[in-house]
Amino acid sequence: MKSVTRSLRILEAVAQHQPVTVGELTKLFGLPKSTVQRTLVTLDEAGWLRASRKDTTRWEIGARVLAVRPAALQGSSLFAAAREPMIRLRDAVNETIHLSVPDALHGMVVVDRVDCDHAVRTFHAIGDTSPLHATAAGHAVLAHLPKSEVDEFAAGTLEGYGDETITDPVELRSELRRVKDRGYSVNLNQYLQGVCAIAAPVLDGDGLPVAAVAVSMPDSRFEAGRLAELGQLVTDTAAEITARHLR
Repeated sequence: MKSVTRSLRILEAVAQHQPVTVGELTKLFGLPKSTVQRTLVTLDEAGWLRASRKDTTRWEIGARVLAVRPAALQGSSLFAAAREPMIRLRDAVNETIHLSVPDALHGMVVVDRVDCDHAVRTFHAIGDTSPLHATAAGHAVLAHLPKSEVDEFAAGTLEGYGDETITDPVELRSELRRVKDRGYSVNLNQYLQGVCAIAAPVLDGDGLPVAAVAVSMPDSRFEAGRLAELGQLVTDTAAEITARHLR
């Protein structure tokens, strides 16, 4: 129980002081550096913590913490910034809207959802995870990451989930360039068969992605002729969330 209590205390300390170094936590708790380091690694492996993208010697809260309980997001600036624009986007297209955040390079985590009123609709529970390379939200995030991080990700295994999944690193980089130029990404059965989505990134003050907003629908309702219209609506919504989040 002592180790569990210690892990929770360290998790809370990271949430309060993030991004924080091992040395800073060691001083805060008066524990051996090796003990703090082991605890951080364990929490990282479980998805609760992660190394900061800007400084890998510092630790910050992982995306899974946001997915444990939606109410935990109520006070966050991202949740507050995104909720109303997501509702307006849902009302405009009458399809399900998802807000997802990246869990470093491990994947995307759904943190909020606004449902449409169709009897047949797509559904991802809060906390669901999905791969970066096979989803619209993942592509929207990858397209705005630094080249070094994209290279690191592309060097790993790109698992195939169907015939439409991009599993070739060269093809993935080419698609990410198109996404960045166009402003939005498109997923046509790349991850879940019968599911299509269009997504755009929510950016921080440095232009790095902190989330992606996506409109998701069964492929039976996807109309290629409306892609530009839907893409613009999603892009405008993401831009509004970005502006509200940066206020």
